[in-house]
Amino acid sequence: MVDRIDGHTILIGLMAYPIRHSMSPTMHNTSFVKLGLNYAYLAFEVGNKELPDAIQSIRSLGMRGSNISMPNKQKVIPLLDKLDPVAKMVGAVNTIVNDDGVLTGYTTDGTGFMKSLADENLDIRGEKMTISGAGGAGTAIEIQAANDGVKEMSIFNIKDATWANAERNVKIINEQTDCKAQLFDLADQDAFKREIADSAIYCDSTGVGMKPLEDKTLVSDPSFFHKDMIVYDTVYAPRTTKLMTVAEEAGVNHVFNGLGMMLEQGAEAFKLWTGEDMPVDYIRNILFSDDASKVK
Repeated sequence: MVDRIDGHTILIGLMAYPIRHSMSPTMHNTSFVKLGLNYAYLAFEVGNKELPDAIQSIRSLGMRGSNISMPNKQKVIPLLDKLDPVAKMVGAVNTIVNDDGVLTGYTTDGTGFMKSLADENLDIRGEKMTISGAGGAGTAIEIQAANDGVKEMSIFNIKDATWANAERNVKIINEQTDCKAQLFDLADQDAFKREIADSAIYCDSTGVGMKPLEDKTLVSDPSFFHKDMIVYDTVYAPRTTKLMTVAEEAGVNHVFNGLGMMLEQGAEAFKLWTGEDMPVDYIRNILFSDDASKVK
């Protein structure tokens, strides 16, 4: 790091809370070194309160941009100058690009999710999907999956501030895609079990399972799952979440954490910032290695 940082190094950030667990700095900085690019990527613990000042700092410091994660993916939108059409449709941003002080918001989460399944030779087009959560990541996944050909989608959400967003997602999917979407209250556990049992994939896009909720899961009963389905937790720290443990107890054949999604969404953002292709296979060997869980 000392050898490659100089007065011309361009800064890229990651703004979220909590975020010290993130492997994104390892992924991007290793990619910069591999390709000989003079960038540096740093994580900043930024919540909603600090967000306006943090976004202004992208302009003030001449940063190339930043990733945005929970709880800022929707709160950041009014602070930006422009939105990519997909980000506008999703209503959430996870990547900002700074072009001479003009900040444009993009979302790469949905593409990252779908590409991570393709990397495993799994195809959910024409299938039914059940997903919990309708925040920034969940919305991106839901919209992208519907656009990419998922036939039916059951969205479960708690009746909190994100319920209206879940209703919006269902409306957009039903009106603008060929997918049929329904919204359910997560408190209705009978419906939750029924919809998961009838699905090819269950995805948890919430923060349940991540610190400080690492001992929690929305599905604690293995009987919710069947062995031929996919269970996908967008959380990747801890490497094996409580949800994954329950799915493995049920004998589910395809159980994933969010590392693949994190890698592929990062590759999309990397291209937006640098114009270069991330060395994905090289990074995958690092992130998915036995020692990767020790890397922060």
